[in-house]
Amino acid sequence: MKLRIVLGVIVVAAVVYCSLPYYARQALIHWMPVIDDLETFHRHTVRHDPDRVWNWPLSADYNRCQLPEPDVHYLDSLHTVAFLVIRHDSLLFETYRDGWNDTLTSNIYSATKTIVGMLAGIALDEGKIQSLDDPVSRYIPSYRKGMQADVTIRHLLTMSGGMAWDEAYSSLFSVTTHGYYGNDLYKLVTGLEVCDRPGVQYSYRSGETQLLAFVIEAATGKTLSQYAEEKLWKPMQAERDAYWLLDKQDGDEKAFCCFHTTARDVARFARLMLHRGNWNGRQLVSQAYMDEMMRPASWLKDQWGKDSLNYYGYQTWIMHYHGQVNPYMRGMLGQYIIAIPSQDAIVVRLGRKRCDLYDREITTDITRYMDMAMRILQD
Repeated sequence: MKLRIVLGVIVVAAVVYCSLPYYARQALIHWMPVIDDLETFHRHTVRHDPDRVWNWPLSADYNRCQLPEPDVHYLDSLHTVAFLVIRHDSLLFETYRDGWNDTLTSNIYSATKTIVGMLAGIALDEGKIQSLDDPVSRYIPSYRKGMQADVTIRHLLTMSGGMAWDEAYSSLFSVTTHGYYGNDLYKLVTGLEVCDRPGVQYSYRSGETQLLAFVIEAATGKTLSQYAEEKLWKPMQAERDAYWLLDKQDGDEKAFCCFHTTARDVARFARLMLHRGNWNGRQLVSQAYMDEMMRPASWLKDQWGKDSLNYYGYQTWIMHYHGQVNPYMRGMLGQYIIAIPSQDAIVVRLGRKRCDLYDREITTDITRYMDMAMRILQD
C-alpha cells in the first residue's frame, strides 16, 4: 500500500513537472541564481585582444593594509569572493576568498545593466540611435500596443517605461524568473503591456533594460556581445575574455543580468566612469553622455512616488555617502563596482550573498563595504 502511494506521488509529480512551462522546469532544476552559472546557460564570448592588454599596476602600498577582524568576519559572513580597492589606477588592496582568484569569472547580475547603458550612449554618439527621445517603436515597429507607443529610449534608460514587470527571482512564476530561465526573451519582453504612464516615476524593472538591448541591436545591426566587444571590451584592453549568457543556443543576451567577468576586469567600467568615458586618451563614450548617465534623473519621482529621484541615472546607480556622490553598478547577490571621483578610487565587491536590510534604496552592506574601502584609502 505504501509503495503504491509513493509511486502515485511520483507519477503525479512527474505529470505536474512536465506540464510546467520550460522556464519553470529550468528554475526547479537550478533553483536560485548563483554567481558561477557559466556552464548552466548558452553564452557568447566577448573576446579581449591578447596583444593589447592593459594590466592594473600594483601600488607601492599594495595589500599593506590589514583588515581588522570584524571586517574579515563581515566579508566572510556574506560569502564575499573578491574585494578590491584601486586608487590612482593602481591596485591598493585585493583579497580573494572562498576558493576564488583573479582568473575566475562571476556573473555580475544587474551590474550588467550599466554596460547596456554605456552601449546605448555609444550608439547615440555614432548616430545609430538618433535621439534618446525616439520612441522604441522606431527601432522595434511592433512595440506600439497601447501605451507601448509612448515609451522612449530615455524612459528605458531611467527605468520609467511603465512595463508590466514583476522584479522577483524567488517566485517560480514571476516574469523575472521567466526571463532568467526562459528561452524566449524577445517574445516575452516585447509582448508585455505598459501598465503605468511612461516618464513619470522610476520603478526598477529588468525588462526595460532587456528591451533597451533589443533597441541597441536593431539600431546597430549587431548582437549585444559583438557591440560590447568592439566598442568597450577590446578598447578597454581587458585582461581576459568575458561571457554573456543567452536565453538559448545562438539566442539573445540576457542584458538585464548576465555578463560574466573577473573582478579586475569589471573594475574597468568604474575606471571609464571616473574618466568620463575616456580610456587612455581614447573617448569610448562621449563625456556629455557619461555625465548624463551618472546624474540622477531628477525629473522623475522616486520609487516611493514622493520625492524627486536622486539615486538613479541611465542604468546606473548613484550613491550618496558622507558628502560623496558616487556612480556605481549593482547586482542582486552583492556585486558592487563603485567609482569614487573624490578619491580617484574604485571599489569592487563580488560575492554570493548580499544583506537584505535596506536603508532607503540601498542595502546596508553597501555602506559597510564603503566604510572598509575608506579606511583602506586613508590608511
